Amino acid sequence: MFPQAEPILDEDAVGYAYANHQRCGAQREALVASPLTEHPCRRPVSRCPVPNPRRAAAVLVVACAVAMIAAVAWPAHAQARARWHERDLAHSGRMAVVFPAADALPNPRWTPGAINPAVNQDNLRQTICRRGGYTRSIRPPQDYTERLKRRQVRQYGYPEQMGRDGFMLRNYEEDHLISLELGGSPSDPRNLWPEPHHVVGGWGSYVKDQIENRLHSMVCRGRISLAGAQRLIAMNWIAAYKMYVNPIPIQRRFHGSER
Repeated sequence: MFPQAEPILDEDAVGYAYANHQRCGAQREALVASPLTEHPCRRPVSRCPVPNPRRAAAVLVVACAVAMIAAVAWPAHAQARARWHERDLAHSGRMAVVFPAADALPNPRWTPGAINPAVNQDNLRQTICRRGGYTRSIRPPQDYTERLKRRQVRQYGYPEQMGRDGFMLRNYEEDHLISLELGGSPSDPRNLWPEPHHVVGGWGSYVKDQIENRLHSMVCRGRISLAGAQRLIAMNWIAAYKMYVNPIPIQRRFHGSER
């Protein structure tokens, strides 16, 4: 005869658990409000918030409005940021196209320089040295200089030399060899050329503005003749810079003000 099997549950334990369940059931509501943190009859209280339909609808409306505003405003913001970034790159030289040192000076066959016959040594106070500025009143239209720049970029062979970057007009300033503030011709193609912004050695268009301003100041103060200043900048503006400004180029991120 098989031995009698041991009971799986202890009768005393079952009776105690049942009695404890009955006792806890009577105290359940009081324990929920009780400040006690631990109790054998306490059950964890759920703290998940009950969704509020009105609040959920308001949040949905606000989210949709924000999404619609972003969809309208973001393209304009992105374009403005791209323009700012491109301008910053062009001015700072970071990731900019750098041309060979020989491109700092124009080709004398195509750009020998030309003067403005309306400006001479006797009328400096009425023209380039007058208060309030002069060059803005004689500067050629932008559409003219842009067309000339496109033609001269090809004439100078920049696309063959620099590849695709050579076609990008933002890499150049259509500059007057003899500047307007020194009595240079405003619109004569012989006095205009696409000057690169960035050249090996630092001799780019932003640096040339500094010698133009220095010579203009010297002419108006009587320290050099108008013809002498025109000759210096037309023959070799880099040599004039080293003589009157600094032996090495001082980098700037902007063009000088009009005079």
